[in-house]
Amino acid sequence: MPAITSANLANAIVKLVAVDALPALMGNLVMGNLVNRDFEPTLAQAGDTVNVPIPPTLVANNIAEGGSVITQNPSLGNASIVLNTHAEATFQIPDVTKVLAVPDLLRLYMQPAVVALAEKIEADLLALYSQFTSNTAVGAAGATITEATVDLAETALFNAKVAGADPKYLVVDGATYSQLRQILRFSEYRTAGEAGLRALIDGVVGKIKDFYVFRSQFVQKTGSGPATTQNLAFTKSAIGLVTRRLPQPLLGTGAIAEYAEAGNFGVRVLMSYAPNTLAQQFTVDVLYGAAVLRNAHAVQVRS
Repeated sequence: MPAITSANLANAIVKLVAVDALPALMGNLVMGNLVNRDFEPTLAQAGDTVNVPIPPTLVANNIAEGGSVITQNPSLGNASIVLNTHAEATFQIPDVTKVLAVPDLLRLYMQPAVVALAEKIEADLLALYSQFTSNTAVGAAGATITEATVDLAETALFNAKVAGADPKYLVVDGATYSQLRQILRFSEYRTAGEAGLRALIDGVVGKIKDFYVFRSQFVQKTGSGPATTQNLAFTKSAIGLVTRRLPQPLLGTGAIAEYAEAGNFGVRVLMSYAPNTLAQQFTVDVLYGAAVLRNAHAVQVRS
């Protein structure tokens, strides 16, 4: 058994933080868990461009002689996503060796940093709403969302040839979610069965008109008097979130880094010494880019 040294203890601490940081981050994501995530463990830097392959739309034509079929434009398309965001959150632990014995102490220090990263990613993904112009927006500024509005959103995605088997998502703000819970046909057991009971007792909307419904504090609002809430109905194929590895710190800087990667997502955890506070400093950072992949696979839902 190797001897316990300050060097391998430091590495163990960074690994421990990395193992806990990623699940905590993913647990605080809403949009980040619904979109198309693309991750490869390759090094990159801010400003790099990643080409994400998109399945082509094929057109079948009849061949007059035999009545058979050929396809046109069979090549894959590409969406170029720029890694334009290097987001980081930093926290300090005065007595770092205690986190090995008391895991709850680590979570206490780390949770605010991880939540800040998740909020940044959520806000950037929901800010893409304005780029979905292929389908006409449904709903109206300042208006209460109705069953008819949700129905129009689902119909728009159907007309855009979204596959029936593809899960559809509706992400709304808190006020709109509350309005959905009060639609009579969806909030009563006698009309909506178990779903109505959950909405009434548990406060969970669940699924409406083939949409899985989620709420986020980072749904965009525009204008004033009344402001327009820019909720979004979409499928996974509509939005891409690309993350790539950041490089290891330079030798001699005293910083130690570990990667935490799972589920097509990755972050880097750095540990260094902060002499001004006499504490170990941890930085959880991620390099990512977000962009529209399929314009027709989402529709703005205004309220």
